Amino acid sequence: MVKTPDEIALMRISGRLLASVFEMLDGQDLAGLSTMAVNDLVDRFITVDLAARPASKGQYGFKYVLNCSINHVVCHGVPDAARMIRDGDIINLDITLEKNGFIADSSKTYIVGTASPAARRLVKVTQEALWKGIAQVRPGACLGDIGAAIERHAKKHGYSVVREYCGHGIGREMHEKPEVLHFGRPGTGMRLREGMVFTIEPMLNEGTRKVSVEEDGWTVVTNDRKLSAQFEHSVAVTATGVEILTLRRDETPWLARLAA
Repeated sequence: MVKTPDEIALMRISGRLLASVFEMLDGQDLAGLSTMAVNDLVDRFITVDLAARPASKGQYGFKYVLNCSINHVVCHGVPDAARMIRDGDIINLDITLEKNGFIADSSKTYIVGTASPAARRLVKVTQEALWKGIAQVRPGACLGDIGAAIERHAKKHGYSVVREYCGHGIGREMHEKPEVLHFGRPGTGMRLREGMVFTIEPMLNEGTRKVSVEEDGWTVVTNDRKLSAQFEHSVAVTATGVEILTLRRDETPWLARLAA
């Protein structure tokens, strides 16, 4: 659960490499690609360009390097050569990477082309909710502070928070203790200590928070088929606050806002 400075230094390397995967994807026109094509693109980039390992491949029997969750798919969408990404979609790409024995985990919801104002608003508020949660991370804070901040922001904008899936500790294993809920009450739950490393990964829905798993055993969808969005970072508790291990260059304004 608590990592040494040397372990966090190695996790920082994994996190930077994973951030570069998303930065590569930022330069791609996703419209017209199949989700399998995106999977294969990321696979090559991680293994060849970065000389790292896609940590999701083979984990729990999963065959692919990423989850691709489009529109009403909440999480764990499975790459498919027949599933094309279309103009107007929103798609969450959830990717893990292992380097030097340590894993980083992050996700980003992409707006593809001319998505509707409603879709754009959901994506914006979900990203804000992630950062509201990150802003709570410091020694002595509680896990409940993170969840409460996320839930408060979601409800303020009329969205629901998925409860069945949560953040988690991360390190040599993809899923470690503790569980990091995206709802809750301030001042409750485990107290944070310097050296803890975990993910925060809220999923916000336009409509009901209720979700179902499809017949493939992986794909999670909203029960009302309304849109869902997600953002995720791996973070470390520092002596004075938080370090975002998977921070992307496009997020510099968010980091500045966090420090303000």
